[in-house]
Amino acid sequence: MASRLSALFFLGVICLGLVSAEIAVDCCLQVSGKRLPFKNIVRYIIQDAGKGCDISATVFTMKNGQNLCAEHPSANKWVKTTIQRLDKRQ
Repeated sequence: MASRLSALFFLGVICLGLVSAEIAVDCCLQVSGKRLPFKNIVRYIIQDAGKGCDISATVFTMKNGQNLCAEHPSANKWVKTTIQRLDKRQ
């Protein structure tokens, strides 16, 4: 009886470890080269490749709550300028 209980406990610990290891990361899968209107952008997040995501990008959150993916600031001048303007605004 004790060995069954130990085996069941051990199995539960393994399952819990597997479930907790799967952390969902929301990543941009592609980026748009389209310029976004500054007045509609609320904030941004920089996504770096290799840190849970496949590509580097900038995620802009719009006033309507929509997240839009643009190029990384190192690859696009308007993205870099927009980020600088957002940083000054806040």
